[in-house]
Amino acid sequence: MRKRQAKKRPLLPDPKFNDQLVSRFVNNLMWDGKKSTAFRVFYDAIEIINERKDNDGKSAIEIWKDALSNVMPHVEVRSRRVGGATFQIPMQIRPDRKVSLAMKWLISYSRKRNEKSMALKLANECIAAAKEEGAAVKKRVDTHKMAEANKAFSHFRF
Repeated sequence: MRKRQAKKRPLLPDPKFNDQLVSRFVNNLMWDGKKSTAFRVFYDAIEIINERKDNDGKSAIEIWKDALSNVMPHVEVRSRRVGGATFQIPMQIRPDRKVSLAMKWLISYSRKRNEKSMALKLANECIAAAKEEGAAVKKRVDTHKMAEANKAFSHFRF
């Protein structure tokens, strides 16, 4: 265990949108240290979202941010041993963990889709998540249902 909490390293904003959230997303999207490829995939996905006509006058980056906020969970269950039994205890999630879980879910469920390129997969998953549809949103709903089902054990919180 650490003596103290690790310092947060400053994250450079991305070159196109000048947004740190985009950089964080691209870092999660990246495989094998290929950041330029990850940026290309993300920007291509944003372009695909932009080309779709059913975006209600919103920019593609706003649709992506809506998708991210729709995937963000608010509560999760954590395991805790109490008297020899393991209970699933619902707990609030820290804001930075909410964002990282949303990013991981959005990327992982994008990868599992059946489209041609990763940019197309990511674009379609973002569009679905912005409409509160898709696998990533279902994961958030399932997480919330699990927390709701285990609400009886919330008094074991520490």
